[in-house]
Amino acid sequence: MALSTLRFVVFDCDGTLVDSQYGIFAAMAFAFEQAGLPAPARADVTAQVGLPLEEGVANMLPGESADLHRKIGHDFHAAIYEHKLPATRQARLFPHCRKILHTLNDEGYVLGIATGMGRRGLERTLGEQDLEGLFTVTKTADDGPGKPNPAILQDAIAEVGADPKDTVMIGDTVFDIQTAVNARTLAIGVDWGYHGTDALKRAGARMVVSDFREIPDCLEKIWVG
Repeated sequence: MALSTLRFVVFDCDGTLVDSQYGIFAAMAFAFEQAGLPAPARADVTAQVGLPLEEGVANMLPGESADLHRKIGHDFHAAIYEHKLPATRQARLFPHCRKILHTLNDEGYVLGIATGMGRRGLERTLGEQDLEGLFTVTKTADDGPGKPNPAILQDAIAEVGADPKDTVMIGDTVFDIQTAVNARTLAIGVDWGYHGTDALKRAGARMVVSDFREIPDCLEKIWVG
């Protein structure tokens, strides 16, 4: 399909492109334990994925101090980059991800990433998963306020010269979808990540897919009809 208009497709990373759940759970358990707290329930962690790290920690520990929230955030990163817990090195692309990204790129879509990860984490992930060079622009937690604030998505749109109406955000959490809504773009949810189909639809997802291979057809339906 030849594209006459710039079509911008922006992906979240964790839970959308990459299955990093075991690393996230392990790093969070480590960080809580360093603070003398029991590891949080996985469901509690899952509910916060997609938010800025310290905000998610604060939601799990509303009665604790901001200093403790920051310490847990620091130790979460330490688990990944300093202690290098084995589970944090086991992230894998979701099935068919790489092939479909290359397909979209070949068809003329401009690809981007807007993620709550830090720049260091995203660059490590793209390198480990051999995805470097596929994305025209990448925005991380280091580039602006976290989701669902639309700033990093809006900045990505401006950087490539796209129009919000010709932009689709694809993500696995309600925060991804809310970011798209707040930026006045379209949104597609994926059901293999952290939040369920019903929640994604309630947040404003135009559609929710259950297989990466569905994405090209969904994009064509959105823009071609």
